[in-house]
Amino acid sequence: MFSVISRLVNGVKGTITSSLKGVSDIAGTVVDVVKKITVNTIKDTADIIKEGIKLPASIVQGALQGVAEIGASVIGAVKGVVNGTVQGVMESGGSQDDAVRGAVGQAMHSAKELGVDIGETALESVKGSVEAVSSVGGNTVEATKSAVMAAMEAAKEIGAEAVDSVKNTLTSGVDGAKQIIDSIKS
Repeated sequence: MFSVISRLVNGVKGTITSSLKGVSDIAGTVVDVVKKITVNTIKDTADIIKEGIKLPASIVQGALQGVAEIGASVIGAVKGVVNGTVQGVMESGGSQDDAVRGAVGQAMHSAKELGVDIGETALESVKGSVEAVSSVGGNTVEATKSAVMAAMEAAKEIGAEAVDSVKNTLTSGVDGAKQIIDSIKS
């Protein structure tokens, strides 16, 4: 299973690198590129990883590594990467909750690995997932809740400083985030 995921991450990274090299508007292009990669990956992948959060997480990880490799702004691409991943998973019959949780959670972990701002990554990934769900006709209220919860869970795994940063950024940047975060505590 690990080798399948590793090959998937590296394949996505390579496709992103070649697809975005020389593109001036990465943020505008990345949604469509990642969505196509996601749909094709789901078609080509064994049933083993179609279910759950591993597939969207692997796509986000590979895509963000690819963006970083070509020297583009990772923060500038997070929203589009998450958006394209969530749209691709949902349009291929995957669950909204798995798509959102996998994409947002991995965006946070990738931000830590790549040394980019965790709070900004949380905000952009939540926005990207909600936009994706909206564009495919999903439940945006549930998507917001899943995305905020996934960002907070990932922040807890990263550390106390990340939790504070994510909480502050999401509370000020996402409608309803404060209530969702407060409900997690209770």
